[in-house]
Amino acid sequence: MIKHTLKNIKEYVKQEWKFLIVLLVTFIICTYPVDYYIITGGGTILAKDRVEVKGAKKSKGTISLTYVKELKGTIATYLLSYIVPSYEREKVEEYTYNENETIEDIDFRNIIQLRTANNSAIKVAYENAGKTLKEKNKGIYVYYIDKKADTNLKIGDKIVEINGKKIESFKELRNYINKLDNNSEISILIENNNKKETKTAKIYEEKGNKYIGVSLIEDITYKTKPKINIKYKKSEGGPSGGFMMSLEIYNQLTKKDITKGRKIAGTGTIDYEGNIGEIDGIKYKLKGAVKKKSSIFIAPTGRNYKEALKEKKKHGYKIKIIEGKTFKQVLKELDKIK
Repeated sequence: MIKHTLKNIKEYVKQEWKFLIVLLVTFIICTYPVDYYIITGGGTILAKDRVEVKGAKKSKGTISLTYVKELKGTIATYLLSYIVPSYEREKVEEYTYNENETIEDIDFRNIIQLRTANNSAIKVAYENAGKTLKEKNKGIYVYYIDKKADTNLKIGDKIVEINGKKIESFKELRNYINKLDNNSEISILIENNNKKETKTAKIYEEKGNKYIGVSLIEDITYKTKPKINIKYKKSEGGPSGGFMMSLEIYNQLTKKDITKGRKIAGTGTIDYEGNIGEIDGIKYKLKGAVKKKSSIFIAPTGRNYKEALKEKKKHGYKIKIIEGKTFKQVLKELDKIK
């Protein structure tokens, strides 16, 4: 049976070899990566589909995250970007901090940014709603490595110990490093992909402060009451949905419905103090919100807000735009609008 099957395959290949070569070349063209991302537009996601707070009440309106549709660059998508008017090209280097970084480094940053954005959203929402939360776990990860750094640390490394001292916060790490001698080498125990390894870094001094040439990000998780569950797809990442997540969590925690039956969309990062930060792709996100017939769009203060107003005027969008500065300020703005 196997010999007969192999014979048939060989005969097919002999007869159709030209077609198979064309098929192979087409496959390579469609999948071979290039150093570009292709931006294809914007859209919205209902925040309630990502958040579940135990015992939450139903809302009359909706709160939506906005996102940019982005494809990883291949020869096919790159060529299509010159044909399809809505496709725009972004070089991979625009997403990296230096030429040594890889797409894997970008992917890690997107994942850790999403995680920390969700944790910030939980903290801000629970505190403002007067609900209980306690720190459960805290991790410190290498986020960026400067060219000046003399180290074998990699982006994504979780710092566990320095010179045998357990490190549990960025502040603790900063205070410890500042006590060390300039040009001294430190031993760093890290964890990455569930494996522990000892690495090194050299201390250098600039303007009275000591550095090891890496930027770090704190990932804090919380134990909450009531319990909360946040769901995300593997393809999603980045910090830009943090603020809208905080609004959705808050709305599920409190008796007052902040939507008042309206369709609210928006974007922006959120830090642990409730400050809203700028993001990229505001025009695509606004367009996505308009397409879904949102009545209100929240844009981070500064460059994002100005660009959103410009896009609204340019296209004649019938949507109310709120300038987002802080979590509490936006709550007040939403309450004012009838």
